[in-house]
Amino acid sequence: MSDPVAQLRSIMARLRDPVHGCPWDQQQTFASIAPYTIEEAYEVADAIARDDVADLRGELGDLLLQVIYHAQMAQERGAFTFDDVATDICHKMIRRHPHVFGSEPGAEAPDWEAIKDDERTDTGQTSAMDGVALALPALLRAFKLQTRAARCGFDWPSPDGAKAKIEEELAEFAAAGSDAERQEEAGDVLFSVVNVLRAHGVEPEAALRHANAKFERRFRAVEANADRPLRDMPPDELEALWNAVKREGEAAAS
Repeated sequence: MSDPVAQLRSIMARLRDPVHGCPWDQQQTFASIAPYTIEEAYEVADAIARDDVADLRGELGDLLLQVIYHAQMAQERGAFTFDDVATDICHKMIRRHPHVFGSEPGAEAPDWEAIKDDERTDTGQTSAMDGVALALPALLRAFKLQTRAARCGFDWPSPDGAKAKIEEELAEFAAAGSDAERQEEAGDVLFSVVNVLRAHGVEPEAALRHANAKFERRFRAVEANADRPLRDMPPDELEALWNAVKREGEAAAS
């Protein structure tokens, strides 16, 4: 078969065949496959973050398989096909890029957010909050919800207001008297931090991924430099090791 996408679709149809298919694949549903879809998207992002182009090729294949998988299950229901999915995204990209595909190529780029707002209206969505996926990572979803609200004028006049809100929420967290209250106030603290980052044009999910990677890298170096298990070392020695690793990393980056 010369068309690899057609071949992949044929493979998936065979795996899902109710008589001759794979028992595991036959049992899957949209809900059971969704976690794998999310995982594959993160693995694509991880390959990009590591600048591993060879790995990216494989991870994109895994992600494409997820699209084929969902489309096959939808086709079995008579809902839509893979061709419908591809057609819809083609139409969307053309609609969102009239300066490229319209009657006046090269014209000024349109207000994409306004186009998206029109699309939401056309699909019956009435709130600015509609369409922000529940399955998004919490920090990213907070960022998107705040961005939607800000486009409606619901925003702090300046970042100073958002910064003051962090102090307020931290005080409320400290005063919380139960586990339920602490969880509630902790969420408010994180939401306020996202607001400050957004005001300065920082995407919080990407920032936290970077911080996680930096912490892991430094911690592994501390482990490698320690002369005994970390649990056996006093806090001052651990801090000295950490600071030494930090200095080495800063020197290497300069």
